[in-house]
Formats: sequence, C-alpha cells, structure tokens
Amino acid sequence: MTFCTSIHCMDGRIQEPIIQYLKKNYNVSFVDSITEPGPNKIVAEYLNQQTMESIKNRADISIQKHGSTLLAISGHHDCAGNPTNEATQKRQIKKSINYLQGQYPNVEIIGLWIDKNWTVCPV
Repeated sequence: MTFCTSIHCMDGRIQEPIIQYLKKNYNVSFVDSITEPGPNKIVAEYLNQQTMESIKNRADISIQKHGSTLLAISGHHDCAGNPTNEATQKRQIKKSINYLQGQYPNVEIIGLWIDKNWTVCPV
C-alpha cells in the first residue's frame, strides 16, 4: 500500500479529479486528503497560525504513520475560499511548495491547478 498526501480545497468538485490524477500519475493506492477552503492562500501567506498547525499536524500523520512520500498542494478555478485569478493562485501554489519543502525535505512536493473543466494540471 502506498500513500500520498493532498492539501486541497474543501470544494467537492475538485476532490475526485485530484484523487484520480494522483493515483494514475504517481501510482499510489491511497490519497490522504487535508481540506481547507483556499489552502494555497493559507499556506502561501501563513495567515492563520492555528490553521497552519492543523494542516501540518495532519500532514505529519500522513507522512509519519502512512509513509506518504508525495505531498500535493493545489488551487482551483471558481474557489470560494480564495476568490482570485489563476495567475495569483499559481503564485500562491509555488510559494506553498517552497514552504512545504522546508517542512518536509524528504518528501516530494508538487503543485496542482484544477481548471474550469475540472482538469488537473501540474504547476
């Protein structure tokens, strides 16, 4: 059994596409989901320490207990929790990747963008 971790929006429209993408493209059996509204903004801007600690605690469980070796952070079109344009969200994803790489140096960190057709694209 192989696991990966996905930090993504709580929006139900993107959850299945992300899980399917990660299983297919990274050959994992299970995806541990950490959901927050607009997580790419939360992680990039470190706006709320309590929320950041919660995200980190859940990622720690996935990495330490499930052996997850891949962590994805994503943003998506029409996000109610982060209602900004695609370019801004992609910058936030890249900034989030940098932060997460510092927290988890032995884990592969990737960024994903989910477009208006609910297609998952690497960032």
